[in-house]
Amino acid sequence: MFCPTSNVLFLCTGNSARSVLAECALNHFGAGRFRAYSAGSQPTGRVNPFAIEALQKAGIPAQGLRSKSWDEFAQADAPHMHLIITVCDNAAGEVCPVWPGHPANAHWGHPDPAAVEGSDDDKRRAFEQTLINLTRQIQLLVNLPPEKLERLSLEAEAKCIGQPS
Repeated sequence: MFCPTSNVLFLCTGNSARSVLAECALNHFGAGRFRAYSAGSQPTGRVNPFAIEALQKAGIPAQGLRSKSWDEFAQADAPHMHLIITVCDNAAGEVCPVWPGHPANAHWGHPDPAAVEGSDDDKRRAFEQTLINLTRQIQLLVNLPPEKLERLSLEAEAKCIGQPS
């Protein structure tokens, strides 16, 4: 059975773009039902400024963000995770730490907006589109009925949400 607030960890390699966008969007739209976190296997040490800009433009709070290692969430004193979602192909193929409590997991693959080359406007559009795509998935997640938040149901539903349409 899930707690009234379900903890979700979004993972990516650098924890500078996609996972941060997902963390902020779920905290914003989760309305207290979810508490989101993000981390990376090889954190860049900074949040991409275009990610912060896309969040601000969408009216999603972006204060206090930092790029962090997933090792922080594998510690004994870390929050208990109910769901872990990888948001990039690199993190999906990596060997993740063993998480206490064996949370549900899913993969929601998204192209890396930080890898887009071109003008700043091209980069902005890539970040905005990634946020839009993640927000669609997050809306599906937050609208799941309480009985779907049981571990096995949640894992199946989250995996389904991550499938291409």
